[in-house]
Amino acid sequence: MGQNVATEPGGLDRQRYRAKMRRCLDALGRMLAEGGFNAAPPQMGMEIELNLVDDTLGPAMLNTTVLEKIDDPCYTLELGQHNLEFNVRPRPLGGSQSIELESELTASLAGASLKALDAGARLVLIGTLPTLRPEHLEVRWLTQKTRYRRLNEQIFAARGEELVLHMEGTPLPGRRAEKLRRMQDSILAEAACTSLQLHLQVPPEEFAANWNAAQCLAGVQVAIGANSPFMLRKALWHETRIPLFLQATDTRPEELKNQGVRPRVWFGERWITSIFDLFEENVRYFPGLLPEVDDEDPLDALDRGRPPRLSELRLHNGTIWRWNRPVYDVSDDLPHLRVENRVLPAGPTVADMMANAAFFYGAQRALATQDYPLWTQMSFQAAEENLHAGARHAFGSQLYWPGAGWVPPDELVLRKLLPMAHEGLADCGVSDSARERYLGIIEARCTARRTGSSWQRDTVTVLEARGMDREAALAGMLRRYVELSEAGEPVHTWPVLG
Repeated sequence: MGQNVATEPGGLDRQRYRAKMRRCLDALGRMLAEGGFNAAPPQMGMEIELNLVDDTLGPAMLNTTVLEKIDDPCYTLELGQHNLEFNVRPRPLGGSQSIELESELTASLAGASLKALDAGARLVLIGTLPTLRPEHLEVRWLTQKTRYRRLNEQIFAARGEELVLHMEGTPLPGRRAEKLRRMQDSILAEAACTSLQLHLQVPPEEFAANWNAAQCLAGVQVAIGANSPFMLRKALWHETRIPLFLQATDTRPEELKNQGVRPRVWFGERWITSIFDLFEENVRYFPGLLPEVDDEDPLDALDRGRPPRLSELRLHNGTIWRWNRPVYDVSDDLPHLRVENRVLPAGPTVADMMANAAFFYGAQRALATQDYPLWTQMSFQAAEENLHAGARHAFGSQLYWPGAGWVPPDELVLRKLLPMAHEGLADCGVSDSARERYLGIIEARCTARRTGSSWQRDTVTVLEARGMDREAALAGMLRRYVELSEAGEPVHTWPVLG
């Protein structure tokens, strides 16, 4: 959810805030022109959002207690009291780093799970927690941090009315489509959207190509990695996080939507030529939700030979939830830029998440280094439509791809993108063993046409056919899901109840 906020804005002069934001933009533009960014080899990073459940498989509102027991700075609080976030330390992309990372993640999550059990909770890697009920989305379950309270207040102040959650799902086998419509008086529905966020550090001159490539891949990613089929007992999209996140944080009443005002959960609207394009759009189109001004003059910092913090620009960026977000940061007194890929759900297993990461990094690299860029052959609208089609129907979707036309995601991956991902990872120096392990999981998943979402939907269908109501079927499914997730075998190998 971005940087912490410690103080109330009080009677902030918004003109002063806007002026400071423009000064941050000027400083960023100057840095991009003059250079000085970290030139280290590609670095990968990862954030994993987690759910806590109790003995009944309902949400356990214990994140503060569990965090104290874990006692590891890599774990932090998240929006809802049943959420935690695991921030994985960045490391080089090349070699066998990913295999080492898989072992590290597995060990860390296993240790955290034991500590959570001491507090009466269990960790779950899943995109949306299927056992959430309406009462779990009440404002009292916000994590007690100033930032979350203020975000909630500011989003509703900007909107001027309650939020509306509304979507029609993809039918379960042999059923009619289910619909969700609910008024919501807090942003806590966002806490149902638990994700895997992938970071890639890139030099400024390569940022635009990497961001454009990530946009091209978004629909494919969610189609083959979907893991969020249920929300408030309804069978909705295969990756329900995509529409849910948009609706849960929407500052626009209907009138502003009708005027074409942009949502804060945003795919974007054009291909870019520089990271500056994205930050400039942020400042131009979106009012500040957390408008605070610090005492740094970013241009003065540059004159003194120091990288500026650009605090206002970074905090503002953290309240605009692009599916591929630009990141400016300073580490060890060196500024750097990252693409933050936010489309994927958490889970189902560490192996699945590592496979999703390897596929993204490899395919992104291959697309970003093409002589004839894919985005020059594809409309931006087509990429956005792919995102929504992949999220809604997963392997049942038809995605547009230049040179292939409309094609199912499994066919697109197996025939085109998987070989490209191999080439891209090899170009980054990733070892043969790592490439074969993780892209082999993607290949097997596409061959089986089995995602976390399809496994959840099929299992609930079987349990309901045996006479369970929806609530019991969701709890029974989640119990089996947790067992299989902790066992660690990739989701394409999971059996469905016969």
